[in-house]
Amino acid sequence: MNAKKWVLSLPVIVLILAVLLAGFNYVTDPFGAFGDRFMQWFSYDETNNPRAAKISYLEQHHDEYDSYFLGCSSTSSLPTESFNEMLNAKFYNLIMYGADMKDCEKIANYLIDNYTVKNLVLNVYLDNGLTYDDESNKLTHSLHYKTDPDMSALSYYSRFLLADPRYGYQKLVNKIKDTLMPQSFDVFDEQTGAYDKRVRDVEPIGSTADYLNAYPVFTNYPNHEPLHLYKTEACMQSVAAIRKACEENGVNLIVLTAPVYTDYYKNFYDEDITNFYESLAKVTDYWDFSSSSVSSEPRFFYDSTHFRNNIGEMMATRIAEKEYPDFTPAITAIPSDFGTYVTSDTPHDYFTQRPAPRTDNDTAVKVPILTWHQLTEEVSGSATISPEAFRKQIQALSDAGFNAISLEQLRDYVYNGTPLPENPIVLTFDDGYLSNYTLAYPILQKYGMKATIFSIGVSFGKDHYKDTDYAMTPHFGAAEAAEMAASGLISIQSHTYDMHQWPPYEDGSAAVRENILQLPGESEEAYVEALTAEHEAAPHLRVLQKRLAQEITTMIHSREEYEKAVEASAILFGGSTSEALRKIDEETLLQVFEGVPQFRIARAELGLPFVDLCAEKTQVFPSKGECRKMVQGGGVSLNKEKVADPARTVGEADLIAGKYLLVQRGKKNYYLVIAE
Repeated sequence: MNAKKWVLSLPVIVLILAVLLAGFNYVTDPFGAFGDRFMQWFSYDETNNPRAAKISYLEQHHDEYDSYFLGCSSTSSLPTESFNEMLNAKFYNLIMYGADMKDCEKIANYLIDNYTVKNLVLNVYLDNGLTYDDESNKLTHSLHYKTDPDMSALSYYSRFLLADPRYGYQKLVNKIKDTLMPQSFDVFDEQTGAYDKRVRDVEPIGSTADYLNAYPVFTNYPNHEPLHLYKTEACMQSVAAIRKACEENGVNLIVLTAPVYTDYYKNFYDEDITNFYESLAKVTDYWDFSSSSVSSEPRFFYDSTHFRNNIGEMMATRIAEKEYPDFTPAITAIPSDFGTYVTSDTPHDYFTQRPAPRTDNDTAVKVPILTWHQLTEEVSGSATISPEAFRKQIQALSDAGFNAISLEQLRDYVYNGTPLPENPIVLTFDDGYLSNYTLAYPILQKYGMKATIFSIGVSFGKDHYKDTDYAMTPHFGAAEAAEMAASGLISIQSHTYDMHQWPPYEDGSAAVRENILQLPGESEEAYVEALTAEHEAAPHLRVLQKRLAQEITTMIHSREEYEKAVEASAILFGGSTSEALRKIDEETLLQVFEGVPQFRIARAELGLPFVDLCAEKTQVFPSKGECRKMVQGGGVSLNKEKVADPARTVGEADLIAGKYLLVQRGKKNYYLVIAE
């Protein structure tokens, strides 16, 4: 090819490559800019730009929401369900990591101008005084063009269509490996908008020293000179604009400042911090959670600016106490200084307060834990004690001023900061012997002492070892457990299903057996090797966990009940069919869908169009229009079969067990219609 032909063909080659790149990025959609319109594989679960992805999602699903959270990444810990209940609303979390207040203003205007909005909760963050209207990265921090008056559709889509293909390639790799992001809390739920931090919220916390070692982000912080909050005035202008838009359109606006760890304030000059919060009070009333005793405890935070989900519940509780007294909060005990309603009349001195970090010596409560087993007059060994000796011990604890607490109270202290009584102590019993009920329980009642009993499941209410004629020390059963639990003094917990075996296995004369049973004719060695190999080959299939569930369910109930449970699980979480749904019995059906919304219609009304059933005879949809729209989008099922025509007739032949209709809206919303 001569030079002239090469020059003439070069633009064609470039154009072809650009088209191929654009097509690849459109299909993979690594930034959620196109709303999964092609593959329908929910790129919201793995997106590099939640700003774009969430608006793409709302374009298709905005009818499901009427309220929104706005703010930076710390806003993710605000509890959607609590705010829904408190405000009788349907919230969506529009948090954007690194969001400035100009971002929030643009999105607030978009929501109010295009959708029905009842409530906005705005999280104003101290960093908002540091940056303003700054698009730090055109791919990861770009607003959707429909929310940004300064951006054209061409400019918006071109940046994503022509983006580095490595983003799309990585998404394909993750899809094939069945992994989304490296950590669960990097993935947001498209139906709530919040990030998944459940793994973090159940991790061990330990002492302050241990926690700081586990989270080194808290140490030697900060590592720079304090910064000036030059953008405070511009930030407040956006807050004022949001407030004005809400007032003009009848939107309930709740403004708050989220908690931060106290060392975070070292990033800024004190006078700038005071000016920021005082300036906010001049623009709007707001709930101030930024600085309190909570801020002094690092174990309430993942880092200096991101707090744990339980702190979000505490924020909802404090707001509800003042403004929504009919709301019943999930957390009832919170520090008295947490959450102050700030107005323009708030004294200047309030804005200058900064709590000092705490140590374990400031916050820790030492809680002794005592354990007993069996009460008997025939004392032998450390696992038995006479009733009189036990009574004297409990009396001595009472006389010494100890207050017995439950493990639930201890848990609430650790995770929620719920105060404990003076001199707390935990009393526990292992195994669940009958003497715990007949002898220990009356003594505990006499002295008003709480206790926790860990019962062995297989021995519950038994006086013989499992599947044998060997007698064992009697254990209390369901009736005794119910009576003790009802008293409020005794908590019944699990000491595993099969902690102790029958005598040949206890005295060492036979090998300890596995609680997971072998297949018929399979040796123990072969069974273990097979399960281990199967698990290692595909750990994501959870072979060992599923087998354990199978064996335990079969042992406790029956093979038939296990198969019913599998069918029920498939109906809720898998790709089950209408045929599978019709196979389960009425009792199992009602158990599976216990708690889902139910509607009753007269049997004589059958023969009506599906859209009438969902929007007139029931409240599955608020209107026929919404029903038709979602059916056309392929998002509605009847008895696990997609509804293609909203006018299709629903008749007797559709009834499950001659009585029920199962309507599914979206992925997770089920409705049970009962024809009577």
